[in-house]
Amino acid sequence: MSDTPLSPGSTIGILGGGQLGRMMAMAAIQLGYRVVGYAPAGDNVAASACDDFFENGWGEKDALAAFASQCDVVTWEFENVPLSAVEAIPEHLLAPHPKALGIAQDRLNEKQFVEQLGAKCAPYIRVDSDDDFARAVERVGAPGILKTARDGYDGKGQWRINSAHEAEGVRFPGRTCIYEGMVGFETEFSVILVRSKTGEVRFWDSSANTHEGGMLIHSVLPAGDLVEAQVEEARGIAAKTAEALKYVGVLTLEFFATRSGPIFNEMAPRVHNSGHWTIEASATSQFENHIRAIAGLPLGGTATRFASVDMRNIVGDDALTAHQILTEEGEPHLHLYGKREARDGRKMGHVTRVSHEAP
Repeated sequence: MSDTPLSPGSTIGILGGGQLGRMMAMAAIQLGYRVVGYAPAGDNVAASACDDFFENGWGEKDALAAFASQCDVVTWEFENVPLSAVEAIPEHLLAPHPKALGIAQDRLNEKQFVEQLGAKCAPYIRVDSDDDFARAVERVGAPGILKTARDGYDGKGQWRINSAHEAEGVRFPGRTCIYEGMVGFETEFSVILVRSKTGEVRFWDSSANTHEGGMLIHSVLPAGDLVEAQVEEARGIAAKTAEALKYVGVLTLEFFATRSGPIFNEMAPRVHNSGHWTIEASATSQFENHIRAIAGLPLGGTATRFASVDMRNIVGDDALTAHQILTEEGEPHLHLYGKREARDGRKMGHVTRVSHEAP
């Protein structure tokens, strides 16, 4: 990855075809760049914002090479892009470094990595069999959550265990998992930062987040007194993580705010759903700052421009009536992602409401 800033007309490659790629592409276009996307065939909503789009499998090395040959820098929009596909791209084109992807794709590696940097995690144990699972529940206790070590997101690959008796009826999924004890927390919050090629780090304000079924539903600012009291410690962990990875771009760490301090939950080496509010409510959105960082441009300001911010996801069939939101007072900002099929549990868009008045 060159230290020279990309000039207008250069090409940014994005691995993945979802809404995060779409919003990154829109930010890149605004800064004068071409955008080329790559993802397997499907409902690739990012394609509508790209100058060119490769619909090829992750294992198609010739197609990946053709894609990379068009690009001056390559990034990704979600952490489950197979590492083998990323490693098929010349390393000097990649931002962030693929090491971040390799760590974030495995919950065990992720927790061990941040623990070495001083983060506190919920108690957890690796699980490779039914016997391991039974021992993990006995040692960690219940309630807890059994999670696949890889490939889980938005609550997928997770099973909540409310009691030891309930655990007896759960069938081990046949691949490495992690069993975590439940954390007694007041709220969940995100630390979203951007790190430049020169090592400059800037943070956005942290939102308080609400999840349902493992999926983010609602993010609000201000996040409350407890989060405010813990955000500096959490930012310290996030900054150490970014530095250890020599990270370039937007990085997100999620935490539980507890009476004993922030507890690390998970890391996302990418722009994040809980930062969608930055499009309207921040001096520079997470999407624009990610593009600025990987292109070698100066970072934009991250200050929040409003006294209160409310971002809510639009899920499933709610998208069919989402335009009714535009009749509300307060000038709500509606974003629909252009997905063809509205399914239960599928993120179809989001709406951000802002106000100069404190809540």
